[in-house]
Amino acid sequence: MRHYSEVIHRLFGSGTEIAGVRSVFGGDISEAYLITLSDGGCMFLKENSKSKADFFRAEEEGLSAIRKTGAIRVPDVYEAGTLWDRSYLIMEYLEAAPARRDFWERFGRQLADLHRTDPSAWMPGGRYGFPADNYIGAGKQVNEIRSGWIEFFRDCRLEVQFHRAQAYFDASGRKAMQSLLDHLDQYLIEPAYPSLLHGDLWGGNYVTGPDGYACLIDPAAYVGHAEADLAMTELFGGFAPAFYDAYREVNGIPAGYPDRRELYNLYHLLNHLNLFGGSYYGSVMRIVRRFSSL
Repeated sequence: MRHYSEVIHRLFGSGTEIAGVRSVFGGDISEAYLITLSDGGCMFLKENSKSKADFFRAEEEGLSAIRKTGAIRVPDVYEAGTLWDRSYLIMEYLEAAPARRDFWERFGRQLADLHRTDPSAWMPGGRYGFPADNYIGAGKQVNEIRSGWIEFFRDCRLEVQFHRAQAYFDASGRKAMQSLLDHLDQYLIEPAYPSLLHGDLWGGNYVTGPDGYACLIDPAAYVGHAEADLAMTELFGGFAPAFYDAYREVNGIPAGYPDRRELYNLYHLLNHLNLFGGSYYGSVMRIVRRFSSL
């Protein structure tokens, strides 16, 4: 880690040195380290090959967008860049405290506040997308601008993943998926207003911060329908009931959401199919067959 000394000096002062390095879990894509500094401070370092620098650029942009809303905490990013044959992201290290008694209630309200924030700084004119493409896990996430939510979700979410997964579908499956795409407006609704989304909000992408409340990490941010974020929280077991009750009090959840939730999570299941293989095919086809008009 001594090759980061120049970076550390630039960020924290010429007298600051690396005092300790400990490998920590940082997800499946990058290596991650807790760096202890000679002044007693700490930082969190993600590192990967130089070819993966765009992952860190996208993560920095997503965290920055969420931070600017002031709705919920995210770690501060100190620097993203490349050094020799490596890319890196240096962030604030958040030392976890015990979760507060009202952790879930506050988390639900904070996510609702995020979804109610005006997203025109990123997508003016009530449009959907994001200024740049980013990543959903290791998969490229297309954020081309669209004027309507259903159009965006069809073109930039389901259709993209479906085409990547073509090899898994037989002729009948491809026909059913195309029918679903063609009739998507029969099942989804346009939101009352666009929302800035975390984009990949499952249980592994929040931590308990030093204040005992939720802090979001690893976003796949874009401007979309708030229901898509909410649906993702339920894909792998769900959050505590108090989270959803608090969210509903602030932002409401339109009637028919449980059905739409399946379609929003179809995007993530298709992404998992493309990233991790055929074990997700059955879950994908269950949803496709349910909503296909065939």
